[in-house]
Amino acid sequence: MTETAYIKTPLGITKIEGDENGISVVSVLDSSEEITTVIPEVLEDAVYQLHEYFNGKREDFDLLLNPEGTNFQKKVWDALLKIPFGKTCSYLELSKTLGDPKAIRAVASANGKNPLWIIVPCHRVIGSDGSLTGYAGGLHRKKWLLEHESPTKQQSLF
Repeated sequence: MTETAYIKTPLGITKIEGDENGISVVSVLDSSEEITTVIPEVLEDAVYQLHEYFNGKREDFDLLLNPEGTNFQKKVWDALLKIPFGKTCSYLELSKTLGDPKAIRAVASANGKNPLWIIVPCHRVIGSDGSLTGYAGGLHRKKWLLEHESPTKQQSLF
């Protein structure tokens, strides 16, 4: 049976779904859901590790993942897991990694369908020119995540 929890993060309410086979969905919502007060046991590790990530105490996730997608999408999502914390790559670089530089649109599409927000770091993929290209969670969230992971933290003057 799939369990669901809603937690508060610096970027909004996050929905987490999963069962004994692993975490299947982590998504940020633009709506306000009631925060889950008792986290289902199968989701406890995911909640704990996401809190650690947002508190700057975790760079990699160690969770059993079970996203739904095509074989190609899963291949792209596996490649995303290899992008190190604090680093970015372009859609073209990702396509080359997967063995087909011409598959850039298909790779971008699979990236956009990633059901495991933050855990599978699709926010680390940028345009070849360094631009923050489309992001399902909103470009403001992508910018926040990349700054959060940046090895050189920008200090605000104001």
